[in-house]
Amino acid sequence: MSEANVKTVGRGADIFKITLAVLFVIAGVFAYSYFTQYSIYARVGMFVAGLVLGGLLALLSNPGKRTVGFAKASYNELKRVVWPSRKETMQMTAVVFAFGAIMAIFLWLVDKLIGWIVYGGILGWGG
Repeated sequence: MSEANVKTVGRGADIFKITLAVLFVIAGVFAYSYFTQYSIYARVGMFVAGLVLGGLLALLSNPGKRTVGFAKASYNELKRVVWPSRKETMQMTAVVFAFGAIMAIFLWLVDKLIGWIVYGGILGWGG
């Protein structure tokens, strides 16, 4: 496998931003669990503030900007998908259920046949 297409956080500024973002999230989790004397609203606020600050800082880095660009391109591609109509969906669902039922009956028959051959024919346990 070629490592030529692997992209990592390479620049010092990006490494610093990602590290600081992770530290903000860790600080939010720590603040939530450490400051038990405050109300739950204040603790949840500290946690959410850590998540928001960490997320914003991560989005300002080059990998964050690439992630946002990928998400936008994925959403644009999703809008181009031709979804099946309700009728087509119902027909295909019926086909899947019918195939499943037929396969279940077939496997049940094969199991009974193998059981009859093994227990009745080979071992002689049949009644």
